[in-house]
Amino acid sequence: MSTKAAVDCDALKKLIREVPDFPKKGILFYDITTLLKDKVGFARLIDALSENYIGQGIDLVLGMEARGFIFGPALAYRLNAGFVPVRKPGKLPAETVKVSYDLEYGSNALEVHKDAIKKGQRVLIVDDLLATGGTAVATAELAHGLGAKIAGLAFVVELDFLNGRERLAKYDVFSLLHYDR
Repeated sequence: MSTKAAVDCDALKKLIREVPDFPKKGILFYDITTLLKDKVGFARLIDALSENYIGQGIDLVLGMEARGFIFGPALAYRLNAGFVPVRKPGKLPAETVKVSYDLEYGSNALEVHKDAIKKGQRVLIVDDLLATGGTAVATAELAHGLGAKIAGLAFVVELDFLNGRERLAKYDVFSLLHYDR
C-alpha cells in the first residue's frame, strides 16, 4: 500500500458487511454502512485516503452521487480543498454540463454545474467503489471538459475481478481495499 499512514486494511475489511445475493442472486454485495458507523474505522479510512494526496495541491474533490457525497467532503476537508457534487440529471439548480455513458444494462448520465471547475484546477475524483469504471470515466470526462487537471481517482473499494482500472489507465488510480471475488 502506498499510504504514508499505517492502516490495517484487513481491519477495515472486517468492518464491511458482506451480503450474499444482493441486489440479485449470485452477487456478493459489500455493504460499507457498517464501516461508516464505526467512528474509528471511518476516521482511519479518511486518513488513509487523504494521506495519498496530501501535498499534491488538490483544489477540488469531486464526488459522484450518492456515496461519493459521503467520502468527498471529508477528503476535501482533510486536503484543504473545495467539494463539487456530481449529480444525476435534474438535481442541480444552475446551468450544468452533462455526460451520458453506457452501462451493462442501459445508460445513465451525470451533471455538474458549468461554473464548478475553473480551467487548470487540480481535481481528485472520489467514490466508494470501482467496479467496471463507467461512472468514474464519465466524471473524468466532465471534469476534463471543464478544463480540470485530474490529479487522481480515489476509491474505498475496488472489485479487481471486474477490471475497471483498465478503463482508467490514463489516470492515477488509488483504491484502499481490494476484493478478488
